[in-house]
Amino acid sequence: MQQKQMGFAEWGMLLVLSLLWGGSFLFNGILVKSLPPFTIVTGRVLIAALALNLIVRATGHAMPRDGRSWAAFFGMGILNNMIPFCLIVWGQTHIASGLASILNATTPLFGVVVAHFLTADEKMTGNRLLGVLVGFAGVAYMIGFDVLRDLGSNVLAQLAVLGAALSYSFAGIFGRRFRQMGMAPLIPAAGQVSASTVLMLPIALIVDQPWTLAAPSLETWMALFGLALLSTAIAYVLFFRILAAAGATNLMLVTFLIPVSAILLGAAILGEQLQVKHLIGMAMIAIGLAAIDGRLFALRRKRPA
Repeated sequence: MQQKQMGFAEWGMLLVLSLLWGGSFLFNGILVKSLPPFTIVTGRVLIAALALNLIVRATGHAMPRDGRSWAAFFGMGILNNMIPFCLIVWGQTHIASGLASILNATTPLFGVVVAHFLTADEKMTGNRLLGVLVGFAGVAYMIGFDVLRDLGSNVLAQLAVLGAALSYSFAGIFGRRFRQMGMAPLIPAAGQVSASTVLMLPIALIVDQPWTLAAPSLETWMALFGLALLSTAIAYVLFFRILAAAGATNLMLVTFLIPVSAILLGAAILGEQLQVKHLIGMAMIAIGLAAIDGRLFALRRKRPA
């Protein structure tokens, strides 16, 4: 079967998704100062679930009630939210965020391999594998290879973040079924975060006991709503739209663009300084994405001698 290729619309949505998920670093930076991790995750999916279910009703859609659909929602919630969120939260309590970002950027590497064995239309190609490796190197260069000095210490924490990346890659393959089930992207987005809320709420209540915490400030509430509505609700509608149009391996490329978006947002909003290594890393990521897209190479092959 023909390999899926992204057009301008899909690349545009991928860039917007990277901005929304890149912005989550800004929101989390505020939230971790006053709220424990599981409370943040639960608040994120709970508010997103409420918002998306209201939008489902307002747009005249209806959430499915059959067991097959909700089994798929819970499966997606486990693979795309519960497992990776918990592993990353635990991992980042033991390793630096820069190293965690590099380990998380292995998602497309896992995605290429998983899709090759589990799908018929997203097979590994030379261009795709080369592009993923160049993009991964760009992420590592942009964040800084000095963080790799900690590689080998806190092995369990590093394996946890790698496990999260692997879970994300399986989620991309698992989520393909929603298009086959005839669901608009809004429905699995709402179903997934609803299922994730059911799964995460008991964990937050038992571990964090949020009723014992001090009342959150206005800044904390604004950051939580930004994380839930922008980086989760809207982001997951785009997630499922891209997944249906471009496939799982193309969708996973967003993990290369998230550090770029986070750095650019930090420069624009927080006044953080862009360094030469950031620009070089971004250029490497662009080259990797061009190789994965394949059209530049195809034009070059078709050009007459």
